[in-house]
Amino acid sequence: MTAVDPSGVAAIVPAAGSGLRLGAGVPKAFVDLGGRPMVLRAVDGLLESDVVGSVVVVVPSSEVTAAASLFPGRPVTVVPGGADRTASVAAGLRELASDVDVVLVHDAARPLTPPEVVRRVVAAVRSGLPAVIPVLPVVDTVKRVDAGGVVTATVDRSALRAVQTPQGFRASDLVRAYAGVTGALTDDAGLVEALGEDVHTVAGDPVAFKVTTAWDLRIAELLLAGAPVPLTPERS
Repeated sequence: MTAVDPSGVAAIVPAAGSGLRLGAGVPKAFVDLGGRPMVLRAVDGLLESDVVGSVVVVVPSSEVTAAASLFPGRPVTVVPGGADRTASVAAGLRELASDVDVVLVHDAARPLTPPEVVRRVVAAVRSGLPAVIPVLPVVDTVKRVDAGGVVTATVDRSALRAVQTPQGFRASDLVRAYAGVTGALTDDAGLVEALGEDVHTVAGDPVAFKVTTAWDLRIAELLLAGAPVPLTPERS
């Protein structure tokens, strides 16, 4: 692989979520996965791509000191987050160095994202695209239902894509998109799209799935261990 200068590329990792659906009793990003917290795996995946020069990790204010101890020898800054993901990404943006021209936003809950996905996103933004997201085709049949649970339509899935992270942006565009934002949002690319900029896609990876439930965590553990993955969730 051709060497790429990572200077000017920074990643923001919002890791301030409570993780209630995971049921682990600690913030989701700090849940152990194969002997290492998920947030550490997510950060190391970014840095192992060799195209990211620095990372800003955004955590609950009560966890800043503990989180900072997780990243010795790494170009990582830990800052307190806000009341929701949007406020946390905004806090991360305020920490970016003035020479950053490409910024990624990456979920701490996607700890197995392959470095190659990171490289694809950064390369696409470096090529001149304003916003780039990794995606996968939607393989399940999708139905639209009403409030009573009755199917009203079958959605054509051929043009649908499931979005992953890291999402990559020209830093100036993401800062502009976040200016004056109110309310909690889950998709940074949507903000840049609202500016009138095109959002482009690159191939994601099934391994870059989001760990949200105990079932997801179990799948991640099995993948790390190289064990067979069960086809359906375990029943209690």
